Amino acid sequence: MSPLLQTPEESTAPSRSGRKLARTTMGLERDKKRHGDFEDRRGDTLADEIGIVTTAPAPNGVDLVQESVSLIEYVARLGDFRSTQRQECYSLVRRMKSLLPLFDEIRFLGSAIPPNGIASLSKLKKVFCSAKKLLKTCNEGSKIYLALESEAMMVKFHAVHEKLCQALDELPFDEIEVSVEVREQVELMVTQLRRGKRRKDTQDMELAVDLMAISSKTDERNADIAIIERLAKKLDLNTVENLKKETIAISNVAKERGQTSECVEQIVEILNKFKQVFAMEVIDVFEDPVKPKLLSKSGSLVIPHEFLCPITLEVMRDPVIIATGQTFERESIQKWFDSNHRTCPKTRERLGHLSLAPNHALKNLITQWRQTKNYKSPNTEGLASPQGSSIKQEEISSLVEELSSCQLEVQRRAAKDIRMLSKENPESRILFAENGAIPALVQLLTYPDSKIQEHAVTALLNLSINDTNKKLIANEQAIPTIIDVLRNGRMESRENSAAALFSLSMLDENKVTIALSDGIPALVELLEQGTVRGRKDAVTALFNLCLNQANKARAIDAGIVPPLLLLLKDKKLNMVDEALSMFLLLVTHPQGRYEIGQLSFIGTLVDIIKKGTPKNKECAASVLLELSSNNSSHILAALQFGVYEHLVDISETGTNRAQRKARGLLQVMKTSDQLP
Repeated sequence: MSPLLQTPEESTAPSRSGRKLARTTMGLERDKKRHGDFEDRRGDTLADEIGIVTTAPAPNGVDLVQESVSLIEYVARLGDFRSTQRQECYSLVRRMKSLLPLFDEIRFLGSAIPPNGIASLSKLKKVFCSAKKLLKTCNEGSKIYLALESEAMMVKFHAVHEKLCQALDELPFDEIEVSVEVREQVELMVTQLRRGKRRKDTQDMELAVDLMAISSKTDERNADIAIIERLAKKLDLNTVENLKKETIAISNVAKERGQTSECVEQIVEILNKFKQVFAMEVIDVFEDPVKPKLLSKSGSLVIPHEFLCPITLEVMRDPVIIATGQTFERESIQKWFDSNHRTCPKTRERLGHLSLAPNHALKNLITQWRQTKNYKSPNTEGLASPQGSSIKQEEISSLVEELSSCQLEVQRRAAKDIRMLSKENPESRILFAENGAIPALVQLLTYPDSKIQEHAVTALLNLSINDTNKKLIANEQAIPTIIDVLRNGRMESRENSAAALFSLSMLDENKVTIALSDGIPALVELLEQGTVRGRKDAVTALFNLCLNQANKARAIDAGIVPPLLLLLKDKKLNMVDEALSMFLLLVTHPQGRYEIGQLSFIGTLVDIIKKGTPKNKECAASVLLELSSNNSSHILAALQFGVYEHLVDISETGTNRAQRKARGLLQVMKTSDQLP
């Protein structure tokens, strides 16, 4: 018979191991149909992960290959990951998927897999189990927790990468007869993994400083609202639906770590701040985070899911369809568009147009259902201002016109009203900008009247919370004028000018504009001379500006180091964390290391490592590690100040991050022969 007419079974005589493979594969398929996919079964990964020797029969190569493939297929189906770890997750999934050709070749080998090959495959499967657990956490876990623990999560990813490299290095490619092409692909992947591990991680510093700001128990500046809104947007926690899901995720973290742990308390506090900004009810996440407020008011009434707006999770009154085919409450989606969003809130797809088409069929169904069930909606204020008030277009226009009045008192009152109305109402910020308030307010900054100046700069601060307004304010050449107020205004005006510069500097182009307009020396001056609040505003703005590498040198030239040292030494100011965070940023610059690596500074760092709070110790150890990694004389000086025993203690009892930094310092001592 011609080979072309033969069936696969006829064209190749299967060996005994090949027949065994076919039988085992079919058996696995039957098991999967009977019990569900491999990844959902229990009892086969826990013992692997904790190293318990079980009495189960030794694994064979075929089972290990199939189970590894099932794990890869599982992680490939996970979909989206949390924004803070998204890049690492997709990279790890991509690496795992690239191993499928290797498993395909092993699966269809005619020869038996040798014992050392089975041992390597078993080790590889354990790595996949660890990877699955890590990726599931990044897919389902609390977004706030993962943001706070971003560095610890990065360490876990590196550990998985290292174990994956080790397992692949041990695979006996020659003995299991893997093709040269597949072997080269695997070796290339291992090289890329090791190269990636050698690269320094670039922390999202904007995210870090925002978390630091809203976690502070002493800082209650007006700019906090801007930080909370920006952080919520960055973590994708700016809709009611996502905040409700986050509440459930946080309750799971609390069950694992304990309700009274410092980490859980911090997460809950941040979550509640998000909810307050978006006018959501603050509930106890430890009691009943799943039960929706709407259903608790409606008794046993079950509301069809299709009747709920995906944004507010309330029953729709005027449902409309957008370009992606999704349906929303008209008012909710219109406010989403008015906030300069051009994506679908549900699918995140970019919209081809912003037209709204009435969903008459659904509206009729909802109306009939309301009448049948005698359903009355609760008062919905999810997207209203925190005071529950709405601002009329006539009031907006009138106030903007009064900014150009010939009467000083009228201008002063209008600037104050705009300041107050834009403080906590996101909608008003857009409306004031659309009605021309920004150019008029910028003009008022040059007035000699101190009160007008104060109201104007604070109103611009509040308007700058909106990202589109940041660009409009910069385009009006407001930055040099704000810096002039920072230099010469009254103290409250100077403080709010610093906060405004912080808000505007969220745009990279504005970081450069502020620096070229001599904003950094003016902020350093406020850092030296200001009130506690003024210094906080100044250091926060300087931190954000110094995320630009060139601005680090400008800040050092402007004399930032001496006032930062004073913040470290004056415990009454309660700004040690802020100062250390600033030093940690500056120490990554060669000029910064030279300026701050003096003997007195090393002594201060060691003193904080000895006596500071857990957070202080963590940050001080980070700064010392960065200094010592570039100059071994710094670690010698630290040893002379008696740092060793305290590093040993921190390496065992400190926060997770502090332990890693302390161990890193002990390793530097060891490699530079400085251990006592």
